[in-house]
Amino acid sequence: MRTTRTLAATATATAVAALGLAAPVAAARDGMPPVGPSNIVALPSVIARGGQLTITVDGCPRGGTATSDAFRPTTLSPVGGNTSKGTATIDNNARPGAHSITVHCTGAGRPLTHPNAFTVIGGVRGGLGGSTSTGATPTDMAIGGGLIAVAVVGGAVFWMRRRAEKRI
Repeated sequence: MRTTRTLAATATATAVAALGLAAPVAAARDGMPPVGPSNIVALPSVIARGGQLTITVDGCPRGGTATSDAFRPTTLSPVGGNTSKGTATIDNNARPGAHSITVHCTGAGRPLTHPNAFTVIGGVRGGLGGSTSTGATPTDMAIGGGLIAVAVVGGAVFWMRRRAEKRI
């Protein structure tokens, strides 16, 4: 029984000592200004060329600049607390695939890069119906003319048969 009490007292003393030493370090760290950017979030994470990408950065209280090979350098503005935010427009000629974002905060010594922060998807040629030609081709005209001719002949045969049934 004596050994159990001794072990419990030793464990309690060790825990109190560890907490006592850690508290001043945590308090000192919370009062210090941030060293630099700590987190980069890009939304949406999948975007088409020409789309708007919202970039939010923690640890960047005075704003800064976000850069990537998919968009022009973008200014980040402080939004309160320790966060900055900016909006980038994806270039129309950005290559499809994953892209990184590098953030340089004003007054911070080191930049932060977030690899594969967002993915650019290839654009579609909307409004063309999948066609890239200008107008109907001769083949299209022949097929269309043939379908109209078949419809006219079929309608005439149907009408002539009905007319013949009424005479009987």
